[in-house]
Amino acid sequence: MNGIEEFGQSDVVRILRGTELVMLTTALRDGALVSHPMTIQEVSDDVDVLFFVGLDSGHAEALRQGSAVNLAVAEGGTWLSVAGKAVFEDDRARIRALWTDEAEAYFPEGPEDENLGLLRFSGDSAQYWGVPGGKVAAVAQIVRARLTGDRPAGGTATTDL
Repeated sequence: MNGIEEFGQSDVVRILRGTELVMLTTALRDGALVSHPMTIQEVSDDVDVLFFVGLDSGHAEALRQGSAVNLAVAEGGTWLSVAGKAVFEDDRARIRALWTDEAEAYFPEGPEDENLGLLRFSGDSAQYWGVPGGKVAAVAQIVRARLTGDRPAGGTATTDL
């Protein structure tokens, strides 16, 4: 990314592909927000993100209450929030194609586990906050700001997906 003013869909894809875990937040019917860490299985160029999910979990129940969700990433001087919708997909062939040894820790019966579901998140919009130069630059700018009283460099950008 050359600058925050040039933030776009390809930047969202790049950040998500470089991230292993995200926080997925769902709004319940009563308005309460529930967040869960989720491991990314795949990110498409269209900002469709695939996750494995336990179909009998409290998280799956929360997702069934409403499809509007948010993904959040915070690492290395990068903060990304992606709003979108999530739907369950019944695609056992896709689950088998995405299967990893790490997934077996959560689903010991393998890709045929009846409790294993596939969740597709489709992004609608994204907001990015960042500091040029990443985490080290962010720390240096915060220290400098405390010493000089100047605001740290950085900014925010929003894009439709």
